[in-house]
Amino acid sequence: QVQLVESGGGSVQAGRSLTLSCAFSGFIFDNNCMAWFRQAAGKEREGVGVILSERRTSYADSVKGRFTISVDMNKNTLNLQINTLEPEDTAMYYCAAVPWHGDTCPTRVIDFDYWGQGTQVTVSS
Repeated sequence: QVQLVESGGGSVQAGRSLTLSCAFSGFIFDNNCMAWFRQAAGKEREGVGVILSERRTSYADSVKGRFTISVDMNKNTLNLQINTLEPEDTAMYYCAAVPWHGDTCPTRVIDFDYWGQGTQVTVSS
């Protein structure tokens, strides 16, 4: 049974950094794409970035340079480091996974089969 459990969210001041984690189980990382999405109040869920293997990542243009996705294979944990937080980063953050054998991960919400419950990030100015 696939499980994704996010943690690490909270209320932080703008300019600070935060690392979110997603503990995953029930599947083999190398056979999947994993991703981080976020959804601000009243807005559609949007992709933040994806990871296909330990080093093959890609990011939405809006977060490039500030967001970093990594995976800890020893802990089966997907991480999202967010630097220089901005109030516009306030959202519920979700990790997601989908079995995948291609060279490029999908990026749309509809492409992902498994989702965590989310962790809230609130950034104050």
